[in-house]
Amino acid sequence: MPKKDQVFQYDGVDKKNNRITGEISAPTPSRARTMLQTQGITILSVKKKSTSLFSKSVGTVKREEISMFSRQMATMLTAGIPLVQALTVVAEGSPTGALADLIRRIKVDVESGSALSVALKKNPQYFDQLFCNLIESGEQSGTLDSMLNRIALYQEKTDSLRRKIKKAMYYPIAVVLIASIVTAILLIKVVPTFKEMFKGYGAELPAFTNFVLLISDILQHYGLYVIGGTGLTIFLLVKAYQKNVFFRHLIEKLSLKLPIFGGIIKKTIVARFARTLSTTSAAGVPLTDALESVSRAAGNIVYAKAIAEIKEGLSTGQQMRVVMKKTGVFPNMVVQMIGIGEESGSLEDMLGKIATIYEEEVDTAVDGLTTLLEPLIMMVLGVVVGGLVIAMYLPIFKMGSIL
Repeated sequence: MPKKDQVFQYDGVDKKNNRITGEISAPTPSRARTMLQTQGITILSVKKKSTSLFSKSVGTVKREEISMFSRQMATMLTAGIPLVQALTVVAEGSPTGALADLIRRIKVDVESGSALSVALKKNPQYFDQLFCNLIESGEQSGTLDSMLNRIALYQEKTDSLRRKIKKAMYYPIAVVLIASIVTAILLIKVVPTFKEMFKGYGAELPAFTNFVLLISDILQHYGLYVIGGTGLTIFLLVKAYQKNVFFRHLIEKLSLKLPIFGGIIKKTIVARFARTLSTTSAAGVPLTDALESVSRAAGNIVYAKAIAEIKEGLSTGQQMRVVMKKTGVFPNMVVQMIGIGEESGSLEDMLGKIATIYEEEVDTAVDGLTTLLEPLIMMVLGVVVGGLVIAMYLPIFKMGSIL
């Protein structure tokens, strides 16, 4: 398993004989020395940077940066720029040091005689098997520039889908956070003033008012414990999702049944499924091999199992549309379009059309959800704040009716 990057401090002399110092990310000291030497730096010393509890963590390369790297490399190779020179230019223009270091490591391997796909496989945390297989296919067919273009388009489409899903989730999270903060402020700061006033009420308070006063007392005396317990619960749930296979599968199954969100998740998975198969099919990757990568990238156990069934069915000679229909998780329209693609020999084009259709449906669904949630936020806040106001004024209304 590849070693994780570490930060090394170096001291050396550049090509102009100037003394320079700095930091570089590399998996080993020897790799750090090699990277510095390729930059024309005469090394005086390289040592691992000491870290403390308060030191910043090593930067990582984001998915968006990998997409940008693919697009830039595709553009340069299409323009006829040699591979090593293209890597040099992209590294020098990288917006972050982490990405620049990653590209320099790849360049060192390529200069030493390794194929680009082999160099990429040494960094699996950034380049998955599908990415490396497509690059390898491009190298073997002599179409690396067009393959990088396909990869860049694929990554841009999938990143766009991911951003839309995040956008759809921001509003409900914002509703919960805003409602919780407003409610906590009212319960801790406003409700206690009413409690003092109710001490001389001389009659039994309404049940709703008593309930709100009880919540207020709990937050005033045990607020830190409530916050800590809530944070710990969320932390444990996240860890359970990451570590416990049964729990993760349960959550993934339930997510497909959520109102509104479940439909968006299904459409997103179908769009990713079709886009990945379309890209791999265009690259000449065998369908069964492509389905292996799609299964791992599905992000949901229900669809991962269905894709595995499709792969098994294809290996036994069944038609793709027949196996897809048996799984029961793909829409009829998708199954029918796959069938047309198989019969006409245009499966690649049909998969591309399916991906485009469902990407547009996800976009429309997210925009509709955003429009729906805007008034919903106001309604939720109105109900929360209004409920607290009613609870505090109920005794006053009751007193007025008695008088």
